[in-house]
Amino acid sequence: MKTDIEIAREADIQPISDIAEKIGITDNYLEPYGKHKAKINLNINEDETIAGQSEGKLILVTAMTPTPAGEGKTTTTIGLSDAMASLGHKTLTCVREPSLGPCFGMKGGGAGGGMSQVIPMEDINLHFTGDFHAITSAHNLLSAALDNHLHHGNLLNIDHRKIVWNRVLDLNDRALRQAVIGLGGPLNSIPRQDTFSITAASEIMAIFCLSKDINDLRNNISSIIVAYSKDGKMITAKDLNVQGAMTALLKDAINPNLVQTLEGNPVLVHGGPFANIAHGCNSIAATKLAMKLADYTVTEAGFGSDLGAEKFFDIKCRKSGITPNAVVLVATLQSLKTHGGVPLSDIKIENIDAVNKGTENLKKHIENIQEFNVPVVVAINRFSHDTDAEVNMVKERCSDLGVDIVECNHWLHGGKGAIELANAIVELCKNDNDFSFLYPDEMLLWDKIKTIATKMYGAENIMADKAVRTEIEKLQNNGFGHLPICMAKTPASLSTDPKLKGRPKGFDVPIREVRLSAGAGFVVVLTGDVITMPGLPKKPAAEDIDIDENGLIEGLF
Repeated sequence: MKTDIEIAREADIQPISDIAEKIGITDNYLEPYGKHKAKINLNINEDETIAGQSEGKLILVTAMTPTPAGEGKTTTTIGLSDAMASLGHKTLTCVREPSLGPCFGMKGGGAGGGMSQVIPMEDINLHFTGDFHAITSAHNLLSAALDNHLHHGNLLNIDHRKIVWNRVLDLNDRALRQAVIGLGGPLNSIPRQDTFSITAASEIMAIFCLSKDINDLRNNISSIIVAYSKDGKMITAKDLNVQGAMTALLKDAINPNLVQTLEGNPVLVHGGPFANIAHGCNSIAATKLAMKLADYTVTEAGFGSDLGAEKFFDIKCRKSGITPNAVVLVATLQSLKTHGGVPLSDIKIENIDAVNKGTENLKKHIENIQEFNVPVVVAINRFSHDTDAEVNMVKERCSDLGVDIVECNHWLHGGKGAIELANAIVELCKNDNDFSFLYPDEMLLWDKIKTIATKMYGAENIMADKAVRTEIEKLQNNGFGHLPICMAKTPASLSTDPKLKGRPKGFDVPIREVRLSAGAGFVVVLTGDVITMPGLPKKPAAEDIDIDENGLIEGLF
């Protein structure tokens, strides 16, 4: 089969105005970026026709604990949407924007694959409409304003040892995890230690995705805590008086991006937080707009149900008021075999015993979704090397959980390969559900963390040293106890140890640090050895990416 980029380049791509017309977006709300991508002005929400429409059904696509290559959530999201559209359902897809970090690193792009892709693939995976650059610039403007304030007299009496705002870059660069800035004399500000995170982990990214419009965005940016004064006062972006300039940098970015699938169906690609170190969902603005424009909105959340799905429910749904109607849980035989003890080098070889053992991981993820009282269907994203015996083992082992196990071949056949999944989802959406959060707002922060660790990961308990416990108590006593929790954890295991595969038991979750994201409205809890600035692998994907003599990009996947 041809490569993803070859398939994308040969697609019969339609003018973006034609795609907009399919979902009732008129030219006065469409802001084209070339012929094949555009932004939708959020003023469309004030249109009487749009405002008067009821919201459609919402389907979340998540996964079991993935292998390093991922299990195909985005591919499944797109394949399902194409299948539903082919059945005559008015459907809109909402996915995240890819980060340059994994694109040039190990995982590759984030626009789907095979015959289930979003196009123009090269644009989406690289600079797209510039949203990531705008978010990076807005974040670093605040960083620059903070150091500038220190340089010009520090009227706010900031304690430079208690600065909690760092810098970001949309690339994997481990050399920037710890840095010393301000060297070179008094003209270069005050020397101090600083850190860099990847843009996907920026609080600006989270705020961007959790804000409903430009005014909400400005208010949330104003609340960002950047440092503490020497007498313990919180210093915010509003105190530095740059919230307006930061919002100005994001005035275009806040508008959702419209593109299309290979089969010519509309897709909103907007926002891109990682699910292991951030909340892992696309923007509320895009999702709520899609639910107004379509009968079915299909969206995704990063990594497994223990990360992206939990945060989708407990953070995104809590803040937006949206309610999911059904969940697709993506599984692959290669991931099942990995969790059954097979090394990555052998996951293409039939191993029924390993699949049998690996289903314990899948079962846990099914149980995780059921904690929220949302109906779920398992989609086996099938590869050419998978065998019927392996698939039958999955169905047999999960038969007692009361969920359908559906085989999908959308990577090879596009929407046609996900028709059975589409029909299953339509049936699930006909039923009412009793969706509920994992924990109430009034629960203590410590107990919220413990609830996530025990119910989602299967941990026995959580543990933290005295300094971390004191910080959690301080946040609780200072009026932030009502906020939801955003856990930062390895995606490679249900536990905090990436080497523990399957369904680990008898482990505790070590809490290394807590950070208040007051603008985004959640408390970040860092566990284990998770880091917010990834590094490149020994052979990064960037080594295979080039541009030919005709100006065409090659090597993207």
